[in-house]
Amino acid sequence: MLGARLDAVCAAGWEFFERFDDTVRAQHFHPFIPAEYEIVRDALLEHRAPGQTFLEWGSGSGVITIMADLVGFDAYGIELDSVLVQSARTLAKRFDSRATFVCGSFLPTGYRWPGMPGTGDEPFTGDGPSGYLQLGRALADFDVVYGYPWNGEAPMMRDLMAKFGRRDALLLLNDTIEGVHAERRASR
Repeated sequence: MLGARLDAVCAAGWEFFERFDDTVRAQHFHPFIPAEYEIVRDALLEHRAPGQTFLEWGSGSGVITIMADLVGFDAYGIELDSVLVQSARTLAKRFDSRATFVCGSFLPTGYRWPGMPGTGDEPFTGDGPSGYLQLGRALADFDVVYGYPWNGEAPMMRDLMAKFGRRDALLLLNDTIEGVHAERRASR
């Protein structure tokens, strides 16, 4: 039963992206691209821990955060695009998910990436208020954090976890070539 529900969420995610690609992305650049939902689903099942907290950075249409909720996490997503946040909330209702979505940046207030400007090492994070303010939670409150980094973002995501994440938190980074890999937060 769980497998069928997760498959249905994945299928709904692909349908949403197809419509989004045909309507929004056909008109202008938009940074939302879906992860390989089925690969992420398998990683969530491998690392699931009912009752633990899960955060998705850049939750897009909500598919991954919803799957995290369905496998037992207390799941949250932060997304910069308010239209995608509303779509994620609608999808969550469709699948009877308790996942929570807020509009904002996944960067904590005041965070600046110390990478090298002008080197191509700048992450694509957009601008907006920190989503943690709306969640009423800090990054250190989450047991598992998932990110699908654009070029240059993986080191920044690791830096975020090192500076703001809990010492025992698990970071799931989705690499387009290697899939999802898990790493524990680096020491401060």
